[in-house]
Amino acid sequence: METQVVTQQQGADMLETAPQYNTDAFIQAFIAQLDCKESSRQLYGRTLKQFFAWVQRTGRAQKPLQRADILAYRDGLINGSATEDGSPRSSLTAASYLTSLKLFYEWLESEQICPNITAGIRLPKRAKKFEREPLTNTQAHELIEQTAATANTRDTAIINLLLRCGLRTIEVVRADVQDIQQKGGTMVLYVQGKGHTSKDNFVILSDKCRAALTAYLQTRGNLTGTEPLFTCDSNNNKGGRMTTRTISGIAKKHLKGIGLDSRSYTAHSLRHTAACSLLESTGDMQLVQMTLRHANPATTQLYTYHIDERRRLQAAAEMKLDRLF
Repeated sequence: METQVVTQQQGADMLETAPQYNTDAFIQAFIAQLDCKESSRQLYGRTLKQFFAWVQRTGRAQKPLQRADILAYRDGLINGSATEDGSPRSSLTAASYLTSLKLFYEWLESEQICPNITAGIRLPKRAKKFEREPLTNTQAHELIEQTAATANTRDTAIINLLLRCGLRTIEVVRADVQDIQQKGGTMVLYVQGKGHTSKDNFVILSDKCRAALTAYLQTRGNLTGTEPLFTCDSNNNKGGRMTTRTISGIAKKHLKGIGLDSRSYTAHSLRHTAACSLLESTGDMQLVQMTLRHANPATTQLYTYHIDERRRLQAAAEMKLDRLF
């Protein structure tokens, strides 16, 4: 209650000038009343501070912010003019920034600190497809063969998990040796998925994936089970848990090895490949959603765009026109 009184008094004093420019106390009070995980609180705080840093950089701190400023910020996230490094943000990332801002101003208005200038402002539309391209089945086969021929057993096992189980890089990083377990007579790997606080989901380890993991773990000697499933081999952190950046680098290295060297092909492309190949071969959207562990079926639905693209390329109607005239 004391924080609320102080905040309202500050807001009342500042309404004659610009209540949004002395922001730290407001941001902290806003975050304190949120009923969410600590990681979400940190995200809200970080995105709000980035917004007000943009306000300062663009000279908008000299007058009260208006709806037009929020619209300019939204557009600037998409084209890069509102980001510190000048790089455009995806529509999904921009939408998360705007969501933080809208919730913050809704709270400010509820506390009678200042009007909600974000009311009615639409979030950037989410793209109809993922930014990362999936591999064709031929490319996926080539990637597996190339990795088996040139990589060590650790990297081979990682590529197999990303491609055959559709794991996210963070799920690979969080996995421990003891997470490989028997469930109903089948070998599975328990994972801590996106937005989860515990390892409450699992992927089934196929024969080929299990063979790659076994070959790698045999190089590690005697294990208690509590060790990270994959460990660093660099001198700086030898034996320690790997990072998502390292996992991404391994995937990128081998993707380049088969000639896929554009920004559209990353470690996440392997997850997309698992989804697209499974959807194309089974036509079962629910199965893909369950396998990829999507909380929202709308996310799974996006993969149909890539399936339609593949069919369009295979049909190649334009080539038929070449034969007609």
